Amino acid sequence: MASEREDTVEKISDFDPDAKETKETATPITTAKTSPTSTKEPALETDGYGSTDDHVFSDPSVAERWRGVYEKAGYENRHRFDPEYKWTAEEEKRLVRKIDARIMVWAWVMFCALDMHRRNINRAISDNFLPETGMNTNDFNYGQTIFLACFLAAELPSGLVSKKLGADVWIPTIMVGWSVTAMCQAFLKNRAGFYAIKALLGLLMGGFIPDIVLWLTYFYKSGELPLRLAWFWTALSTVNIVGSLLAAGILQMRGINGWSGWQWLFLIEGLLTTLVGIFSWGLMPPGPTQTRHWFRGKDGWFTEHEEFILVNRLLRDDPSKGDMNNRQAVGPVLLFKAVKDWEMWPLYIIGLTTYIPPGAPTNYLSYILRQIGFSVFEANLLAIPSQFLFAVNLLLVTWLSRHVNERSIVSSTSNIWIFPWVLALVLLPDNASPWVRYAMLTGLLSYPYCHAILVAWNAKNSNAVRTRAISAALYNMFVQSGNIIAANLYRDDDQPLYRRGNKILLGITVFNIVLFYVVKVFYIWRNRIRDRKWNAMTAEEQENYVLTTKDEGMQRLDFRFVH
Repeated sequence: MASEREDTVEKISDFDPDAKETKETATPITTAKTSPTSTKEPALETDGYGSTDDHVFSDPSVAERWRGVYEKAGYENRHRFDPEYKWTAEEEKRLVRKIDARIMVWAWVMFCALDMHRRNINRAISDNFLPETGMNTNDFNYGQTIFLACFLAAELPSGLVSKKLGADVWIPTIMVGWSVTAMCQAFLKNRAGFYAIKALLGLLMGGFIPDIVLWLTYFYKSGELPLRLAWFWTALSTVNIVGSLLAAGILQMRGINGWSGWQWLFLIEGLLTTLVGIFSWGLMPPGPTQTRHWFRGKDGWFTEHEEFILVNRLLRDDPSKGDMNNRQAVGPVLLFKAVKDWEMWPLYIIGLTTYIPPGAPTNYLSYILRQIGFSVFEANLLAIPSQFLFAVNLLLVTWLSRHVNERSIVSSTSNIWIFPWVLALVLLPDNASPWVRYAMLTGLLSYPYCHAILVAWNAKNSNAVRTRAISAALYNMFVQSGNIIAANLYRDDDQPLYRRGNKILLGITVFNIVLFYVVKVFYIWRNRIRDRKWNAMTAEEQENYVLTTKDEGMQRLDFRFVH
């Protein structure tokens, strides 16, 4: 929320990583009653919970304008829209806890099911997967590249299909699809089969993350989601820890029924995630007022009073959340508009390069440990400490971003952290102790993962529900492009220490640190240009603009980029 309550018009978007905005990054100053998208709330002693008499729909003309928008859009929750509805802070807090238990926990479980199959190949290669399928490191890299390229290619189409069918239908479908495909890896015999399965897995998995994040915005206010996204991304470290423990045991099944350990690994983990996918058809409601279902109960998860609270608290936080039905497709015109929003591209570039430095060591950690003398069992268990520290740092850096209301500088700490560890790997002599090299890798992979901040930053700056799904997919496509680069930096002729690859990682790390600060300066510059245009208008011109403009999203003059 803005700190200046009486004269602030704010464009509130999903994933806002702060409950407060500074004047530099908030929406511009004008008269709140003139804007149909203002959120004019008094300072509360309830952390923003509970209804107030002073909100975006306090002006009846504004409320009626938005009611018309919701009716025209066929917004699925419009029957619960009531500008005069009241509720207490305790009622809302209790409801949010209920949403956490019903929605957030299962979203986290589904993400674990995704990452289980993105990462288990890294554990399989510690169990002679490559020689037994007639492949080498370069073949493995090509397979990972095929997976990531297909993952990238599927992001946008999957998002468009999900927007049309509904995330509650599409996500469980692709989950069961990728789980069955992943089980088929147990029967791999050669490089061609490996490439084919990796392509199919990429196509099935590609849209999951932007689809699930968009689905979460149907239930959470702007300021609530970032920390929950941080917990959501702890699935990465959880899966690596649990997966390493599972692999340490399952890989010992080598020889049972004549199978290798890695074959049992793919089969058992595929069966587990198939069950998660099947249950997801019943545990994913389309939206807040659509929880009635034979699996969820004839009365649904929320009472009528709770549904009124759910819908009105979301719309008072961001009125634009109701300008589109959750089963409404995004057409080619909106797609083109989102792509040509050039002011979003600095964030896409950050997504492209930020995760390359830790990407290669993450893919090869267990394999590197095997090459420098550790056993299969040890190589899998030794991955656990870095994943625990990774989760801790993820939560800390997200909390810090929200606490100080800063994105770019806080996010830069990810690559600042990585720099000395990569430098050490470049400088370590060949005869260094395996335990010293392991310590350097563990330190590097414990970095503060800033993905939750960047996803929130991207969605906040996209500033419109109609384009948010597209910008989220585009951002993730750039992230996957970076992963493709990372997957090809460690080459077969550079193993086991990968000195050439680490030197490249060092250069990219330095570039990333500078990039975060350049992007911050870019958005400060764009905001100052808008300030000059807005302040040149009279109060009457500003009011007329707010009520009649056809500008949308970030193109509005009363919108300011956050950074």
